[in-house]
Amino acid sequence: MNNISIEIPSLMENIRIVESFVDNTKEKYELTDDVYGNIMVAVIESVNNAIVHGNQSDKEKNVQLSATFNTNNIQFKITDEGPGFDSSILPDPTSPENLEKTGGRGIFLMKHLSDEVAFEHEGRQVVLTFYLD
Repeated sequence: MNNISIEIPSLMENIRIVESFVDNTKEKYELTDDVYGNIMVAVIESVNNAIVHGNQSDKEKNVQLSATFNTNNIQFKITDEGPGFDSSILPDPTSPENLEKTGGRGIFLMKHLSDEVAFEHEGRQVVLTFYLD
């Protein structure tokens, strides 16, 4: 099992650091383009949520990002320093009453692009799992 991690202040311009992190992960673990594309979008969405919703764009608060490579999967953990949230009461962005709303799409994308999504530590940590076989 290999693990790499970074910590960034909650500033939107740090998304480019996250993109580089995912690029390095692709190189290091020789990920396919399909898996890489799904990882890039899901991880960026998760870090965006951590910065904006979790840490309220407070640059004094950090977002931690780690990647763990296992035999048959790669897991990304995104952790913020915010108050957390109840992941069981998220609105469905595809239901008619929510189609015009801008919120809720990030988690929807994460769930569709990842093989598994788990919310831990009262919603302050998201674990995205991608199978490699």
